Amino acid sequence: MNHSATPDTSTVQPTVVPELPVVEAWFTARAVDESITLIVEPYVHPFLQANIWHIRGRDRNLLIDCGLGVASLRTALPNLFDRETVLVLTHAHLDHMGSAHEFEHCWAHPAEPVMHPLAGTLKTRALFTELGMDPEQAADEPELLISARPHADYAPGDYRLNPAGVTKTLEEGDLIDLGDRQLSVLHLPGHTPGSIALLDSRRGILFSGDVVYDGELLDEIDGADVDEYVNTMRRLRRLPVTVVHPGHGPSFARSRLRELAAQYIAEREGRRPGGDLSVTNR
Repeated sequence: MNHSATPDTSTVQPTVVPELPVVEAWFTARAVDESITLIVEPYVHPFLQANIWHIRGRDRNLLIDCGLGVASLRTALPNLFDRETVLVLTHAHLDHMGSAHEFEHCWAHPAEPVMHPLAGTLKTRALFTELGMDPEQAADEPELLISARPHADYAPGDYRLNPAGVTKTLEEGDLIDLGDRQLSVLHLPGHTPGSIALLDSRRGILFSGDVVYDGELLDEIDGADVDEYVNTMRRLRRLPVTVVHPGHGPSFARSRLRELAAQYIAEREGRRPGGDLSVTNR
């Protein structure tokens, strides 16, 4: 055999990450109605692309989650932050609390490590590992979870999640008063120990964070609890809501909420010995 013709595989060449383009507008904002605005980061991979919900109240504004923190939210959308704004974090994952350090008023459940979060990273395999997922699940995904940069000097590899100071802790049943609307806090563990949702019962609107959305729910990551999640889903099925504004993906109606909850319960109960598969939408 001609060994001289055999390629040298003793060293592995590092993956070359293409230079990301620079975009002028990192966020997009769309009015849902006269008081609710949906903000998204369009250049973020779907795995991390979270919904940011802004509600303009009579006496104060409310922001539900705040994205990755790749770019300054307040600087990018100053018209939405022209008065007192309270930030409520549904939980402490990087895609929901990245810009929390920008806000004076930050409220969250005490079980969420907002002041001591995970370091965070935009590198796909590293993030899967940090969350307690198998990094091999990221084999077919891009190396980075963003497809652009907010400015030419931005270095995606240097991303770290900034901790935030919690100025008020939120518990089950607490009310957030905006003057012309009140939202009640629902403690709904499962995805994380301190996951919360906000319910505007008068209008039938639920802001669900990552408790429920129309997609694959992460319940096997570090901090998740399937038994708690099943109990949460049983509760969600009974909520008298008209529309759900989730932490990821499009909004959906109560009928879809009940379908998603029932499907989750059936799948998780069915994995256990003697699990009951007879789940109905009652």
